Amino acid sequence: MPIYEFRCLNCGHRFERLCSMGEKGEGQVCPACRSTGAQRVMSSFASPGKRDAGSSAGTGNSTGGSGGCAGCAGGSCTTCGH
Repeated sequence: MPIYEFRCLNCGHRFERLCSMGEKGEGQVCPACRSTGAQRVMSSFASPGKRDAGSSAGTGNSTGGSGGCAGCAGGSCTTCGH
């Protein structure tokens, strides 16, 4: 079951819930105001990869020009995406 983001129709608070794909928000209880009524909203997301696609490798980073961060071993770094 996916995690969906909801917005309370009463107070506007945004919250997440694990629920079935067909659920639209009916009956969701807002954790802020305890109101029952929420609307499912589009969530923003982060994609793994380089933070700045415009930068080139070897531009003064501390990895000797490999294009990663100082703690990166060049595989699957969660800091820089290298």
